[in-house]
Amino acid sequence: MGVDAVNRALSIVMCFTANDDRLTLTEIARRTGLYKSTVLRLIESLELQGFLVKPDGRGYALGAELMRLGSLYARQFRLEDRVRPILVRLVAETGESASFYRREGHRRICLFRCDSPAPIRDHVREGDLLSLDKGAGGRVLADFSGKAGPDMREKLKDLPFVSYGERDNETGSVAAPVFGMDDEMVGAISVSGPLSRFIPERVERVRTSLLRAVSELSQTLGSRIFQ
Repeated sequence: MGVDAVNRALSIVMCFTANDDRLTLTEIARRTGLYKSTVLRLIESLELQGFLVKPDGRGYALGAELMRLGSLYARQFRLEDRVRPILVRLVAETGESASFYRREGHRRICLFRCDSPAPIRDHVREGDLLSLDKGAGGRVLADFSGKAGPDMREKLKDLPFVSYGERDNETGSVAAPVFGMDDEMVGAISVSGPLSRFIPERVERVRTSLLRAVSELSQTLGSRIFQ
């Protein structure tokens, strides 16, 4: 949806990756699926606004306007502001606790947490360090660390990871990774609670909500891996 011309222009800017110093007209057309004549017209507008430059007459590079916008975004961005609303929504949808973990060496740290309103729940606090080899969240961080490649994209088919009594024998969890710029994993979201409530129907509801949440958050953080 949206405006076609704008979408096509943005697709040109977005086809650049971290490995590209510059791209030829042919390569931009190939990556975007646009005709060269269309690409040329759009590039003219992008150059006028400073989004693209042609430094030496051979190929196109990203322009300084993107650096300016990136600097503004960096000053305004806080990971917590993006993650907490997602955790709150997951708790509302599933009735279980939701946590955001990041890998720290051979362990994982709980950066953000939203507790279930239920009187009986698992107990994890922000700042707690947990094992990587136990629990769905730990296994996700161990298996998906780094940037996405062909093997990692294949692993996405197995998401989310589910564990029953791994971290402790009374807790179940469902977890999936969150990706950011260049499709590099930035953390994992885990929905957890007492095993007594992790019946198949409830796990399926958690699974659906969680996959929707990590996809939305990953796109917000600049990843297109779930598209």
